[in-house]
Amino acid sequence: MNFDVSDLYSATAEIFVAIMILGIMLATAFVRGIARGLAYSLAQVTLIVAAFITFFTLDVESDFAFNNMFVRDQPGGILKLMVYFSMMIALLYGRGYLAERKLDRPEYYLLALLSALGMMVMITANHLLVLYVGLEMMSLSLYALVAFDRDTVRSTEAGMKYFVLGALASGLLLYGMSMIYGATGTLELSAVKEAVFDGSANMTVLLFGLVFLIAGISFKLGVAPFHMWVPDVYQGAPTAVTLILSSAPKLAAFALAMRLLAGALPDLAGHWQTMLLLVAATSIVLGNFAALIQHNIKRMLAYSGISHMGFMLLGLLSGGDGTGYSSAMFYAIAYALMTLAAFGMVVLLSRGVVQRFLKDFFP
Repeated sequence: MNFDVSDLYSATAEIFVAIMILGIMLATAFVRGIARGLAYSLAQVTLIVAAFITFFTLDVESDFAFNNMFVRDQPGGILKLMVYFSMMIALLYGRGYLAERKLDRPEYYLLALLSALGMMVMITANHLLVLYVGLEMMSLSLYALVAFDRDTVRSTEAGMKYFVLGALASGLLLYGMSMIYGATGTLELSAVKEAVFDGSANMTVLLFGLVFLIAGISFKLGVAPFHMWVPDVYQGAPTAVTLILSSAPKLAAFALAMRLLAGALPDLAGHWQTMLLLVAATSIVLGNFAALIQHNIKRMLAYSGISHMGFMLLGLLSGGDGTGYSSAMFYAIAYALMTLAAFGMVVLLSRGVVQRFLKDFFP
């Protein structure tokens, strides 16, 4: 492998976020008195600067780096910008909630940034191993965030459920990736696409691996029948963490589906579209009907998210000349914004902010 210094330009945002994470970790270790405020401020600054870097390095044409393991393109740049925005809003909404419950610790902001870095790597990956590394970086951080309230049994239970089921889904996804490598002889997504196109791939092994890929992607999107973790984790996690969990990771999971299915396996669209159709239809029906009988607002929004991801998959599986993919991306972004507003209101209601506001203006 030949390393080119110019490759660093394409990964400027990721490198900056990684350096800032290390800097925040060191800074908060030496200034314990103001560590909470400092960690929050530096986390917001990190996301803002990363957004500027991504915006000014955004190109219409795709640019490959690090021996084609990394791709910088316009859809990826837009998704990263939305990840930054979602994380900034989630940290802003959640700070007061965490402070009231004595959970406002520097580790929370470090884990949030680590999960954001994992999402960035997932969005820009053009290699199966890089994609998996980004997925694990995001997932491990989210596991810790879900169980962040260690004094609450419900939060610990939610973290354990998410960890066990997430590890199972990661194993399924990794096994599917290994099948694709065995069928095509390459881990590079663009090379996988070429191997499928020219017929040199072992189709039996490839289709076997595709089933496991669909299972792993479905879990990360939280769609039926791999949805069982979503209501329990959303309800058990601190609401500030649920705000993060329900927005930015969905964008990263959409990028995962796009890179693996539309990017690497477009010639197998007839196979994975059929599977996604069944998953999407099941999610829409189950999510909407299950939401009607919920008594907890977080569980209701969780089932609503399952339904919305089913609608998003309808756009993804329609594909076509690319309009289906762009429509699915638009839907994923709109859903992230909607869920930020919905869970933001849940955070404010849990703090009594809305009640105090109404009492002041309507005594």
